[in-house]
Amino acid sequence: MNNKFILELADVCIDDIEMVGGKNASLGEMIQNLSGLGVNIPAGFVITVNAYREFLAYNNLESSIIKIIHSISYDSIESLRRAGNDVRLLIRNGRFPKEMSKMIIKAYEELSARYNQQHTDIAVRSSATAEDLPDASFAGQQETFLNVRGPALLMDSVRNCFASLFTDRAISYRNTFGYDHFSIGISLCVQKMVRSDLGSSGIAFSLDTESGFREAVVINGAYGLGELVVQGAVLPDEFVVFKPGLKKGLQSIIEKKLGVKDRMMIYGDKTDERVKVIPTEKNFQNRFCLSDTLVLQLAAWVVKIEDHYTKIKHKWTPMDVEWAYDGLSKELYIVQARPETVHSQKNHKLITEYRLNASSASLKVLAKGIAVGDGIGAGNVNILYSLDKRVIDGHEFTRGDVLVTDMTDPDWEPIMKKASAIITNKGGRTCHAAIVARELGVPAVVGCGNATDILQNGHPVTVSCAEGETGLIYDGDVGFVTSEFNVDELPDIKTALMLNLATPSMCFKFSHLPSKGVGLAREEFIINNYIQVHPLALLHHRRLNDPALSQEIQKRILGFENEEDFFVRKLAYGIAKIAASSYPHPVIVRFSDFKTNEYFNLLGGQYFEPHEENPMMGWRGASRYYSEQYKPAFGLECKTIKMVREEMGLDNVVVMIPFCRTVDELLKVIAVMKEFGLERNKNDLHVYLMAEIPSNIILADEFAKHIDGFSIGSNDLTQLTLGLDRDSSLVAHLYDERNNAIKLMICSLIRIAKSNNVKVGICGQAPSDFPDFAQFLVENGVDSISVTPDAVIKTVNAIANIESKL
Repeated sequence: MNNKFILELADVCIDDIEMVGGKNASLGEMIQNLSGLGVNIPAGFVITVNAYREFLAYNNLESSIIKIIHSISYDSIESLRRAGNDVRLLIRNGRFPKEMSKMIIKAYEELSARYNQQHTDIAVRSSATAEDLPDASFAGQQETFLNVRGPALLMDSVRNCFASLFTDRAISYRNTFGYDHFSIGISLCVQKMVRSDLGSSGIAFSLDTESGFREAVVINGAYGLGELVVQGAVLPDEFVVFKPGLKKGLQSIIEKKLGVKDRMMIYGDKTDERVKVIPTEKNFQNRFCLSDTLVLQLAAWVVKIEDHYTKIKHKWTPMDVEWAYDGLSKELYIVQARPETVHSQKNHKLITEYRLNASSASLKVLAKGIAVGDGIGAGNVNILYSLDKRVIDGHEFTRGDVLVTDMTDPDWEPIMKKASAIITNKGGRTCHAAIVARELGVPAVVGCGNATDILQNGHPVTVSCAEGETGLIYDGDVGFVTSEFNVDELPDIKTALMLNLATPSMCFKFSHLPSKGVGLAREEFIINNYIQVHPLALLHHRRLNDPALSQEIQKRILGFENEEDFFVRKLAYGIAKIAASSYPHPVIVRFSDFKTNEYFNLLGGQYFEPHEENPMMGWRGASRYYSEQYKPAFGLECKTIKMVREEMGLDNVVVMIPFCRTVDELLKVIAVMKEFGLERNKNDLHVYLMAEIPSNIILADEFAKHIDGFSIGSNDLTQLTLGLDRDSSLVAHLYDERNNAIKLMICSLIRIAKSNNVKVGICGQAPSDFPDFAQFLVENGVDSISVTPDAVIKTVNAIANIESKL
């Protein structure tokens, strides 16, 4: 009998996959190479693949298993389930060779003795030899047993883990990806439990899971044992950390979202109950499951793990990590790490864009949730509450249907690969449904809440993940088009091409486009969509005697220290994500430019905004910032920029002052900025002026002395130069940025900016709409052109064409 049945976890490494499986090889590799760098991995031992093969041989099971597997009709879910059940039953009824039992129990007792316990609590995790490989994740294919205690329960768990090599999903998955069932073995990891039932746990990725953006660590977590996060049974908290800032030792958390952690898994308190699920106490639901300090510590570990694997694999190797925080010892641990298998295999130079045939504003939204992927799918709704019910009822799932369910586990994989799209009530971006959907290339919307109640069986729907982080389910089969291009095939250009970005949720996706930064990031979009409350209402709602408003504000600021912290951090997270997506290229952030009627529409806005006959020409932009009424709110914007640049490490942020009518007004704004800690040229802060009023052009020579750059706002400049209302259909035919009066204005500004050694670019809509206008700008020596992402390709070609002639 081969005595290599048991190995210390610390004695195995990445070269031992054939003997110990991917999971164990990875854990041993980290213990050997990363423990010295401060990364904690719980101690344990390995039951090797040799033990599994010896178990099969001792019970004469292999020929019986082969016969059952060869009888499967993979088109029939029932055939697959019957065969899987038969194989698992054979293995569960098997007996251990005596020597093997003794060795396993001895290793367990030695592990227990390390913790001064007779029978310590352990996790028994499966580790297949084809698991956690770079080209296939085999996510959750085999079983894990938590809070196992005592020799009898341990041996039962080992037998059940061996059987789990033949779960329905594992058999189906191996067949789909062409893996031979019998060349794959299973090893087990017997590991000391981390008491995350008294703390928290979850998953972390060393990239953005939706876009493949490399410079972010994405962490999901909830209270209690980690199974509910993996299964998608709770909507976890989410944290995003910016790697370059983290490496400088900065507080580089660039996003925090409070989840719905209404349930948690803890240790069971009965002999036959290893774990149980209980409701989470209300005050815990309203808190983040990790402190900022722990988030940064975990992110730093994830980066160390990625760096190590990248070094030994000789190529970029992003990682998928499971973590746990022990509520007793107050220590953080890594309990699993595997290579990420979707974006690491993808060529991000090939960009596929999905676009609905109809305007989303004209469509009826039936439900929404968290978008997984960036595709679109359509089909008839097929609601499945459980796999068992489906089989009993003879309810077939047709290829191309839209799968709608509460949540999925790995057993659903045979169904998921038939779906045109997947919709779940529960789950977050790193739950099982999300991981498998990405791998299969199927658009999914998870965490919808009540999709199984809202949607109707057989009804046609369109599932769109192409509109940012929110996935939308539209009524009917809307129709969509796809377009593909290769970034490497675009011509090189000298003029800096930048992006106009509205939503932070899309910016990581656009990071793969060939741009030199962001020419316009609008604060008002973030305020309107992520904050939704008037900043002065946040600061002063208690004196307004409006209980409903105060109640709504209190609800929104859960998880934040106070109202100011909520506004500053929410705005900072939005700006930071956009800045991170283009780092280290400049990102020009325009201070808020709401008009009074737009501010009025924010929560509490009616208490602070006057009525104006013509808000377009009224109290907006610069004139608000130094006014006594609005100055405290502008102070919040300044504190936000300071936080993003100095605490988060995104010093590529440039600020821009909009709608500034006079040089005196500019100087007043610069003085107020300084009062709140923002000083031009201090810490390399650059200040731009939005050139959108004729006075900005006429007095350009004077303005240029106090700024670092002009950004032409062609929309307002056209309106104010031609003296027309761009919202009026009666004069719409006269609105044209290519009018000679506008062109003369722009030529004049470029000339004056150059003579003052000040940068000049354009962020208005015209270059996005008219390639010939982009050509005009290049001919006149503009430094940068900023366009919407959908106009990048045609603008690059137009610029290249004119540059070749100059």
